Amino acid sequence: MGRLFGTDGVRGIANADLTAELALGLSVAAAHVLAEAGTFAGHRPVAVVGRDPRASGEFLEAAVVAGLASAGVDVLRVGVLPTPAVAYLTGALGADLGVMLSASHNAMPDNGIKFLARGGHKLDDVLEDRIEDVYAEHRTGAPWNRPTGAGVGRVKDYDEGFDQYVAHLIGVLPNRLDGLKIVLDEAHGAASHVSPEAFSRAGAQVITIGAQPDGLNINDGCGSTHLELLKAAVVEHGADFGIAHDGDADRCLAVDHAGAEVDGDQILAILALSLRERGALRENTVVGTVMSNLGFKLAMEREGIQLVQTAVGDRYVLESMKEHGYALGGEQSGHVIVLDHATTGDGTLTGLLLAARVAATKRPLAELAEVMVRLPQVLINVPDVDKSRVASTPELTAAVAEAEAELGSTGRVLLRPSGTEPLVRVMVEAADIDHAHAVAGRLADVVKSTLG
Repeated sequence: MGRLFGTDGVRGIANADLTAELALGLSVAAAHVLAEAGTFAGHRPVAVVGRDPRASGEFLEAAVVAGLASAGVDVLRVGVLPTPAVAYLTGALGADLGVMLSASHNAMPDNGIKFLARGGHKLDDVLEDRIEDVYAEHRTGAPWNRPTGAGVGRVKDYDEGFDQYVAHLIGVLPNRLDGLKIVLDEAHGAASHVSPEAFSRAGAQVITIGAQPDGLNINDGCGSTHLELLKAAVVEHGADFGIAHDGDADRCLAVDHAGAEVDGDQILAILALSLRERGALRENTVVGTVMSNLGFKLAMEREGIQLVQTAVGDRYVLESMKEHGYALGGEQSGHVIVLDHATTGDGTLTGLLLAARVAATKRPLAELAEVMVRLPQVLINVPDVDKSRVASTPELTAAVAEAEAELGSTGRVLLRPSGTEPLVRVMVEAADIDHAHAVAGRLADVVKSTLG
């Protein structure tokens, strides 16, 4: 059996890769590992369990709850809520463990299990590895030590979680949103009720699309991975702008009044200036990744804000933020982390803070987004190559150096081996899209000829 945990929990096709038996077994293993680590010492353990609206989440939630309760963990079942809501409630309720059932922006047949530590933070990799090992040991026949009688976990629905989370979001806002007309695309996902409620309570006039989850339509042609419907709706309704979430609402992308996309880098740039103005941008620093658009880097340099770049993945952004105490970080995909108010990316919070900036400045989102100019970015995946030799092939190194010299300060080259596939990603940014395509194509050819 290969390793189960990836960069964002355990994910796969529900009822094929991710079965009820696996969900139950991992939950029991998680309870035993956390008990072994001393997390439950001296008290009766409590877990918060939530899910997105996928049909498979219904049986997987039942399996997770059964596994935890059978291991002596009391369960607060919060129902359909965003991943950041489950993280927030895990911390706010003083729970020992949080569990979210979601496959985020993936298509409906997929699902996933994400375990959260006390406080609502991502579980340490060491503990995830230990959970997987313990699960594997018992899967082969070693019996669990199970409580009986009053020792079994009790399960109850925690309906107050919805209002508690919405109140938290409203409490974070520096100002109200009165006078704004906003279209929200909820991707038929976990924020379909939470997000419109929060924006409405904050004073905005809200129009919703993609907010009728039926268990089967999550992310289906809508949400942050499909902005076409949102762009059309914003223009049709004459809205000030639109916000799009993904299935578990840990991401946020936007479109301006004319239907032009405002991506995660632009949102980060806008929020960085807002936080600095309020004295909340600690160390005058924002965290991005190596895939952050060069236009974002140039904008931050111009504004006198330091940009720290990590490897691709929100986990690396979060690690840097926590290690150095930075307040703001994120990715081009719209996964934005505001660490003073959330332990993970929170799409609803991000959208609210963006809207608050529009309301406070009385400037259109399109104008605020002009803080940075997105340089054209071309990405080519070169498959079936020896990605381990990317940094050690002289001919390739020379080709990259030549391309960088050609682009100068107005462009950038990045060669990145895939973490999961036998391919190399060639990314080129340039002031002109045709130039970017030409340089990327030449480099892709060199990658294929030298590493193929």
